[in-house]
Amino acid sequence: MARFGTKTVAAIIAAVGLFGCRSELNRNAERATRTTVRVLSPAPGELALPLKQGSVRFAVIGDAGRGDQAQYDTARQMSAWRERYPFEFVIMLGDNIYPPHTPDDYRRKFEEPYAPLLNAGVTFHAAIGNHDDDGQVNYGRFNMGGKRYYTFRKSETRLAGLAGAGVRFFVLDSRSFDPAQRAWLDSELAASGTAWKVCYMHHPLYTSGRYRSGARALRVAIEPLLVARDVDVVFSGHEHFYERLQPQHGISYFISGSGGALRLRDIRPSTLTAAGYDLDTHFMLIEVSGDELYFQAIARDGKTVDAGVIGRQPANAEAPIR
Repeated sequence: MARFGTKTVAAIIAAVGLFGCRSELNRNAERATRTTVRVLSPAPGELALPLKQGSVRFAVIGDAGRGDQAQYDTARQMSAWRERYPFEFVIMLGDNIYPPHTPDDYRRKFEEPYAPLLNAGVTFHAAIGNHDDDGQVNYGRFNMGGKRYYTFRKSETRLAGLAGAGVRFFVLDSRSFDPAQRAWLDSELAASGTAWKVCYMHHPLYTSGRYRSGARALRVAIEPLLVARDVDVVFSGHEHFYERLQPQHGISYFISGSGGALRLRDIRPSTLTAAGYDLDTHFMLIEVSGDELYFQAIARDGKTVDAGVIGRQPANAEAPIR
């Protein structure tokens, strides 16, 4: 099904009923940590990220696995930018391999386009999307460990090998946000004392595209938990364009859903949009250092379409770092 998916929306709505939450958050609700967003304007071809000592560096792609020219061109651009910005891993926002999911699909739609990155030791960490095969969780190069939702941590490395600020990633299956997954997420978020909490999944909670009804259903299901547990940033795909949303309840939301698939001029007028790009495919570069997260969205032709830095106040929690 081309749109959000009737089954997906139904599963989310069913989950909302089980959780006893049927409405969106109060408009004045805010998470505990305050953040600021500052837009950067790099010159053409300039790297906007500062390459700070020991920082956490990664790239973002979503809806990439078409196996067509646009995906291959975008992958080549990623490899070219890595020569200037040596990111260590890539997060994948779902629809990683479009059907029919044969072994040849994994070769043509992932292993070949990203071969230079894979050969350089870059790792990929995937979320599952509505067009992905359920068996994808067992594909070793996606590092899902056989799980449809999971968590992992990356830390800054200071001089003398000392660990600095870290980022804990919570990778979700937004196709069916059932009670077991919600309980897992609540427990994992509560236990994490890592400075930055980043969630990523396939379907967006906010969008200026065509999937607004599905986004609202997902918001009702999990947004109160994200705010209560002080999540900083949420990445998603599904909409085949780039969009940075205005912060919602103190959380920064990004849609990065055109790593290979594109819906031309599909962003609709909305007060939600802080920046958007729907004219070509793209990827993102991210750098986290201390209490700053830098982002840069780059189109297939190498043009920067958005860049900036999110700053956060240090958390006061004394939970152990995990």
